[in-house]
Amino acid sequence: MDRDPLHVDVVAADRQVWEGDAVNIIIRTTEGDIGILPGHEAIFASLVPCAASIITVDGRQEVIAVDGGFVSVDNSGRVSILAQYATQAEEISRDDAQHVIDVVSRKMDRNEYSEDDVHRLHLAQAQLMAARRLEQKA
Repeated sequence: MDRDPLHVDVVAADRQVWEGDAVNIIIRTTEGDIGILPGHEAIFASLVPCAASIITVDGRQEVIAVDGGFVSVDNSGRVSILAQYATQAEEISRDDAQHVIDVVSRKMDRNEYSEDDVHRLHLAQAQLMAARRLEQKA
């Protein structure tokens, strides 16, 4: 029996990043990677910084970097990915992300980092992962 596709909304604090129908989502929660297919049971889970992969109904792959947040799936197949920061891989500068990783890593080596630096590092790592995944699909 065919199931209706998932309806996905990816929302950052400042904007809606992506919206559309999908047949598969792979995203990393605090419990590990999960795959979400049409008909998935309702869930609410915390996310870690990651590169979420969304396979659309026409077979395209959307890759979106998130800094953590939450994913929810309701009984109707609506999926919400909510994060403070989220961006599509096409919008990411690999050089900028790598620069943040280098700067924060040096601060960590000197034990001169803050909690904000750790958040920036995790976000930059997720951005770099998303940009690399985008390059792999090309």
